Amino acid sequence: MEAAVASALTKEVVLKLVALLSEKHKLSRGLKDDIRFIRTELDMISSARDSHMAAGRDPASSSSRISMEEMRDLAHDIEDCIDRFLPCPCVACQGQGEAASVLRRVKKAATSARSRFAAEIHKLRSRLKDAHDRRVNYQAVNGSSAGASPAAADTGAETDPVGIDEPKQELVDILLQQTGPGKPGVISIVGFGGSGKTTLARAVYECPGVVRRFPCRAWAVASEHRDAEGLLTTILRQLRTTDAPLPQISMDGFLRTTECLIVIDDINKQNWDVIKSILPREAKSRIIVTTALQSVANACSSGDGYVYKMSILNAEHSKVLLMKKVFFQGCSPELERGSTAIVEKCDGLPLALVCMAKFLLGENELTGSHCARVCHNLGHHMEKEADFTKLQQVLVNNYSSLSGYPLRTSLLYTSVFPNGRPIRRNTLIRRWLAEGYVQCQYKRSDLEVADENFRELIDRNIIRPIDASHNAKVKTCRTHGIMHEFMLHKSMSDNFITSLHDQNRSNFRHLFIQNHASGSTLSSNQRTSPASDDAAGSEKFRARSLTISGDAGEAASEFCRCELLRVLDLGECNDLEDSHLKDIHKLWHLKYLSLGGTISNLPKKIDKLHCLETLDLRKTKIEVLPVEVIGLPHLAYLFGKFKFGKKDLRKSEIAEFSQRKSKLKSLAGFYADGNPGFLQLMAHMKELKKVKIWCESTGADNKGLPDISKAVQKFAQDGMDTTGVRSLSLNLGNTMGDFLGSIQEYCYLSSLKLHGQLSVLPQFVTSLCGLTELCLSSTNLMGHDLSNLRKLRYLLYLKLVEADLGSFTIDNGDFPSLRRLCLVVKMPILPAVKEGALPYLVSLQLLCKDLFDLSGMRIEFHDCLEEVALDSMVSARTAEMWEAAAKKHPKRPKVVFLKRIDPSEPESAVKYVTADGPTREKCIVDSPQSGSVSKHGPYLKKTVVSEPPRAASELSSAANGAMPPSASIC
Repeated sequence: MEAAVASALTKEVVLKLVALLSEKHKLSRGLKDDIRFIRTELDMISSARDSHMAAGRDPASSSSRISMEEMRDLAHDIEDCIDRFLPCPCVACQGQGEAASVLRRVKKAATSARSRFAAEIHKLRSRLKDAHDRRVNYQAVNGSSAGASPAAADTGAETDPVGIDEPKQELVDILLQQTGPGKPGVISIVGFGGSGKTTLARAVYECPGVVRRFPCRAWAVASEHRDAEGLLTTILRQLRTTDAPLPQISMDGFLRTTECLIVIDDINKQNWDVIKSILPREAKSRIIVTTALQSVANACSSGDGYVYKMSILNAEHSKVLLMKKVFFQGCSPELERGSTAIVEKCDGLPLALVCMAKFLLGENELTGSHCARVCHNLGHHMEKEADFTKLQQVLVNNYSSLSGYPLRTSLLYTSVFPNGRPIRRNTLIRRWLAEGYVQCQYKRSDLEVADENFRELIDRNIIRPIDASHNAKVKTCRTHGIMHEFMLHKSMSDNFITSLHDQNRSNFRHLFIQNHASGSTLSSNQRTSPASDDAAGSEKFRARSLTISGDAGEAASEFCRCELLRVLDLGECNDLEDSHLKDIHKLWHLKYLSLGGTISNLPKKIDKLHCLETLDLRKTKIEVLPVEVIGLPHLAYLFGKFKFGKKDLRKSEIAEFSQRKSKLKSLAGFYADGNPGFLQLMAHMKELKKVKIWCESTGADNKGLPDISKAVQKFAQDGMDTTGVRSLSLNLGNTMGDFLGSIQEYCYLSSLKLHGQLSVLPQFVTSLCGLTELCLSSTNLMGHDLSNLRKLRYLLYLKLVEADLGSFTIDNGDFPSLRRLCLVVKMPILPAVKEGALPYLVSLQLLCKDLFDLSGMRIEFHDCLEEVALDSMVSARTAEMWEAAAKKHPKRPKVVFLKRIDPSEPESAVKYVTADGPTREKCIVDSPQSGSVSKHGPYLKKTVVSEPPRAASELSSAANGAMPPSASIC
């Protein structure tokens, strides 16, 4: 991990040095030579380290680690030097008005500091040369070999497993059922390393009923073979009783005529491609594979196969496992309290619990307080103690298997968030971009690369999806608790991440404050009180990000001493005051700013933040947005719910805004209250892709409504020459949406949300040929109006939130592309869905607490169905009927239950989170608490919830093969 941080950092510094040389700075010849030397040396070091890791080696000697630490510190010093010499690179892009004045001041300051900069660079060159000489000398002494990277851990099958009876029975039932013609049925068991995949597969493999059905069986571990041919040979040797030669061609005929069960543990894509090519299309045999990659599981089980997503153990099963391994003689109440801390820290991962049990068995005296101390220093124990070797191998292998240093650094970065706290996907990606941890490749944008990196972490099950949006893209995630602990400990060791209360905080790149009960563990030598007042006043931090969750205390005003900050996340800070932000304009490099619920006003000089790209005000009390914010030259993402601070704009102001070429991509959102300010500027936001508008009545005449109509039409028509996402959300409030009828046809939107009363469906909606996502909420439209939606041939997601949908009918041929249908109704009368309709439907959400039985729905009509979601308030009889129907379906779709969370604001949408199951007797639902840490069941069917409903978001469906049964669907 040290290598990942060092390499990613050196690459970033090299890019800055290249940019510095390419800019038109007045650099002396000697200074240019020094910069070129540093750039070349760092580039060579980074390339050598990349080659070393690509060969499967990671420096392990003490001298190598010291060398890496030295290079890391040097890279930090070089980067700091460059950033201080160029206070804000973004300012250089501005050349007129106030920006030009700022640029002149920057140039003047740079001129006065040029000599100091040149001297500092020369010193850094000397340090780099000395470090290079030492590295060469010690490599000559120690040899060029390096320790091998840790092998993938063979966790094996647990001999006394806990909590697998239901999933085992489910897979046995699928395995023993008859299958029709077509591809061979393959069951894929997928999950994070140490989650019990091998244990579950072994339990199914050795089940007496399975043994009787498949007397001819084979078990093979793919990772133990160099290639697929060796793997096939091992399988055939177990299946055949003779010692005759085993040509590969014999596999086809053997599996065609013989009823076999083959289990391949830890399979990869290359192995499967070879095995799949020789499998007969019609075979009596069954195959079970285990893998950590969701994409591999999907590939193996495509067609008639089945994917089982492993889930963590719930708290009850975790305690049972600990009792069996450690507390088999019983425990006192004090010890039981300590064991609860262990259960929470291990976060339901079986391998973590087993390793923890082995470690505790070696202790002389086991008490609850001792268990708490072990949890407090778990990161240290995982690194040093032999009992955790298997767990460490799994965690390191998950990390080292990632492709490239930027992705590994991006994963390490997730440990800056509190352990257990849901992380919004878009927040994480925007922070990656602001930190510079995404490197653009080929012609793709940084955003595309960041999105791909996120998908890879999800695919490898290293971070867990909590929910998915309506287009199956994960919206919220979290790291596995034990993985978070491991990464945070390593990050602290590498001077990458630490607490703001750490006495060595000035040397770290990322600082945080976490005051939640479920927050991350800090070892005792790191959790200290802040520096004394005399030292604190002069101390400068090198941090690039500061994240505060909970109470900041005196640290609330310390962020301005982090003068090189790029990310300031105060969205979860509980005691921040407006006065704490008065000097925020001094943070020249700030690119990402999030503020919390205690802030009611923005500082007057916020327009000085020329580098700012993301401004998140959704949790604040800010109602009026200064016009200067919209004019920030690099602002791309603006979130909140505010009105414009100026009643009208002069033509000169609009012209000046237009010349600045706004970079705003997301504006979500603002009130349209008769003030034309936002609407006037929208026309000049040429890069705008997402906009959210709340309409507000301006009196009987509603004079402002035509302006909204014009702005919406302009926004939609501007997208005619573009591709990709173009999203509009319009909350009509207390106005009637008839004014939307004036919008002409031939517009382009990919996503449309309309909330509020409509007397008729606006004609432009059905003409949106690019529309893939549509949500209509509280429109009071009836069946004859909704029937016009069938013209949307490319619609993938449809959500209808109405009192009654009984008059709506979906015929064969309607919505031919629809994959997800969500119906939220008060009356238990659902639309009639005719046989043959919705052939590609994968998710069906029927959210009505009074739903009776199957309510006329025939899920057997939908061959691709993978999920059915019901309101958690449905009766037990209704729930049982849906579960029975799901078991009879060839795809055995998941049945999940969603709990309704009524919005705090009348104009907001209803929200849903996952529930344990039908809860008819519970009539009052409290909003989830963000700090709670509850654990739930580990299974696919019924509630399958291992994640507490902490962060309710808009209702969403499960991802197609990408969402675990533990997910919170909201």
